[in-house]
Amino acid sequence: MASTADFRNGLCFMFKGEVHTIVSFLHVKPGKGPAFVRTKLRNVKTGRVIENTFNSGVKVDDVRVETREYQFLYKDEMGLNMMNTETFEQITIPENMIENPDLMKEGQVIQIVFHAEEETPLTVQMPPVVELLVTATIAGEKGNTASSNALKPATVETGAEIMVPMFVNEGDIIRVSTEDRSYSERVRS
Repeated sequence: MASTADFRNGLCFMFKGEVHTIVSFLHVKPGKGPAFVRTKLRNVKTGRVIENTFNSGVKVDDVRVETREYQFLYKDEMGLNMMNTETFEQITIPENMIENPDLMKEGQVIQIVFHAEEETPLTVQMPPVVELLVTATIAGEKGNTASSNALKPATVETGAEIMVPMFVNEGDIIRVSTEDRSYSERVRS
């Protein structure tokens, strides 16, 4: 059990029957009336953020979570097959647990947050950027430079389609943001 005095960013606890994590919180002591804590909570399964106010001293059931590194092995009809990098134990997780799973390539290391008591995966965290090989794109036209704002579609080695600047060619390795699928930079050509 934890109380509002124990609130900190990242604390996981049961709220309305589901696991939530604290995104932000603020202890408020008004001049009149009792103190309270204003919070923003993220539902761990759905990712939905809600605001809630707790009276000061309220107890919540905290949830112990563990973050473990897993390596992506392959995808099949059951889901995404992962291997623990320490114990070499393999698990399968549903593809919908990962945002932008088509940016994951075989051998990539990701972090999975587990509910420690139940040993169930709660969330999957990909690295902020990944390096991918461009396998197909249309040729850039003469006159388009690095300062040009024109974009063209490019297919990367995982099969995902990313919008890239005109100067990116087949065979280039680019960095792509896993949050919004945006092109960051060209690593090498």
